[in-house]
Amino acid sequence: MLDDEQWRWLAETFISEAQELLQRAEMSLSDLEQDLQDVEAINSLFRAVHTLKGSAGILGVDFVVGFTHHYENLLVGVRDGDIPLDSALLHLCYRCLDRINHLIEAATGGLQDDPDPEATAILVRQLNEVQRSGADLPVAQDGQHQERGTFERVSPASDQRDQAWHISLRFDRELFRSGFDPASFLRYLGRLGQLTEVIYIADELPDDLADFDPEQCYFGLEINLLGDTTKADIEQVFEFLDDLATIRILPPESQLEDYIQLIRALPEDDHRLGEILVKAGLLTEKELQQGLNLQSAEQGRKLGEVVVDAQMVAPEAVQVALEKQSSVRERLGRAAYLKIASDKMDELINQVGELVIAAEGMRLAAQQSVQARISERAEELCRHVESIRESALRLRMVEIGETFNRFHRLIRETGDGLGKQVKLDIQGADTELDKTMVDRIYEPLVHLVRNAIDHGLESPERRLEVGKPEQGTVTLNAFHESGQIVIEVSDDGGGIDPDRILQKAIERDLVAPGADIDEQSVLQLIFHPGFSTAQTVTNISGRGVGMDSVRKDIDGLRGTIEIDNRPGRGCCFRIRLPLTLAIIEGFLVSVGEQYYVIPLELVTECIELPAHLAQKAEGYLELRGQALPYLALRHYFSIKGGAAERQSLVVVRQGNLSAGVLVDRLHGEIQTVIKPLGQLFQHLKGVGGATILGSGEVALILDIGSLLRQVCDQTDAGSDRLIAAMP
Repeated sequence: MLDDEQWRWLAETFISEAQELLQRAEMSLSDLEQDLQDVEAINSLFRAVHTLKGSAGILGVDFVVGFTHHYENLLVGVRDGDIPLDSALLHLCYRCLDRINHLIEAATGGLQDDPDPEATAILVRQLNEVQRSGADLPVAQDGQHQERGTFERVSPASDQRDQAWHISLRFDRELFRSGFDPASFLRYLGRLGQLTEVIYIADELPDDLADFDPEQCYFGLEINLLGDTTKADIEQVFEFLDDLATIRILPPESQLEDYIQLIRALPEDDHRLGEILVKAGLLTEKELQQGLNLQSAEQGRKLGEVVVDAQMVAPEAVQVALEKQSSVRERLGRAAYLKIASDKMDELINQVGELVIAAEGMRLAAQQSVQARISERAEELCRHVESIRESALRLRMVEIGETFNRFHRLIRETGDGLGKQVKLDIQGADTELDKTMVDRIYEPLVHLVRNAIDHGLESPERRLEVGKPEQGTVTLNAFHESGQIVIEVSDDGGGIDPDRILQKAIERDLVAPGADIDEQSVLQLIFHPGFSTAQTVTNISGRGVGMDSVRKDIDGLRGTIEIDNRPGRGCCFRIRLPLTLAIIEGFLVSVGEQYYVIPLELVTECIELPAHLAQKAEGYLELRGQALPYLALRHYFSIKGGAAERQSLVVVRQGNLSAGVLVDRLHGEIQTVIKPLGQLFQHLKGVGGATILGSGEVALILDIGSLLRQVCDQTDAGSDRLIAAMP
């Protein structure tokens, strides 16, 4: 019996796997939207749903198993070609995934029964109706309809026997109760070639008909398949049977010598017998695992003996593989993957952060020592800690493509709701960033994508009028730039109308009538709380909360958002984010006795403040012919005491905004472990966190994105004049 801890672990594993399987299923449906005949996408969808049902069954979540079983039956018909797939059926498949997701959420929340059985029943009725109305009779190879449950019987010639694959099937008694029809597997098998012989084996039928149970399966099949296929392709037909059948697949006798020659020609890169047989195509991965399980159960037996006795591989082929094995040099280095809970990974990053702080303290102590050997050891220690830090952070890096793929469905449903034809173009899917960042950026991207479809893309009629394709395009792109990750959400619509935004802002008293304000400043007004240009309120837009929420979320990630408006050609929202939220390279400065850290990738240069500006707390100066706004941290944070005789200006740049930060002293680069601020300090503007220095002192980490905007607002030249003057 499993104890509570084991059951908790199983439940957590089920939740994690269910989320991955649902996402995989949704990606398969997205692929089918592009090509309704994509066989691999259909198989992938089936595998995900089937595995999900099995996982739910292990935990005894019957209401999840029950509904998923009906969905699985539909997919069997689609896979076998009995039910044609169209856009309406695809929409039903999406709704079924939604229902499964809701049922899983209910199960993980502790519910023992379906929280909305009526909604489930409606979908079940629709699934059953599709199966009844859409299941046409299968077509035999001669073009004539076959009656269900019967198969083409061909008397094979002797040469056909030699050239045919032989498949032996013995079904479990519970096959029918599990919802499987052997006829569907045979019809699908017929796609791989010609079924030259199908022999019905009824050895398991009870002698007394009174013992016969019509819900149990008593028969097996012996099949000869003539066709140019592989053992893996044949096995894939039956992969969903799991433990409900014993399957043996033997290659054509005429091809056995070809397989033997292939074994001999394999490069000498593996010393394992099973791997050699798999690479030659004589053994599938599933059969290899079955053979290893049998070998484990029968201690002392060799794998070659096990697979020969189980009729998985011919003895001649095993003998040649053994000869090959003996001639192969041992080589290590097979890739392996380890699944780790996110909380354990967070704990590791925290410990690495503490190690970084301790190493920095050791370095400072070594600098005060007169012994050169201690300083050398401290520098060596810091180098190793930095290497550990980089390796630990790489463990949390994931590709953003998985997040981008989640938008296929959102775009389809939003476009349908607005009567617009929209396609999604994904670029830079292999760009990596911190897992925490990926999770938190999803909601802002949802708002931006919906905004692009609703406000950006024109109606199909309007697009045709202006010479554009009827179908609009929303593009998601990601790439690395200057130590940051850049995410772009763009469309090929009509762009943003600055005049309309300005007029709306004047109506709401956000801008004075007749104010001299440049286009970029006008565009930034859409991020103002409650601002909206929508004429009517819908379930997509019109309440003025979307873009304000986007700015708030991105600020929380220490990022910035820019607008690249192209009237008549579309609009691009460009988000710039740090690669990680845990540990960063920083630039340490101080004002009086207080230390501050600026993210190093945002620092462009450091200059000495001109003497004539020493007494000004804020303003702007000319830097290489450009107007640069600046702000004194002493004044901004109300730090008491007089300024240093020689002040420095740290020039920072994020996106298209640049400014100077005036400080007393520069202390150089530092590895910084970011610690979140407590609730008492959450309201502070211009501060994104804190860190502990090697000396034990606390330094505040500046939120440069927020600070840049405030610098522009507080300078005496006015934000519009300064932004216009910036590079």
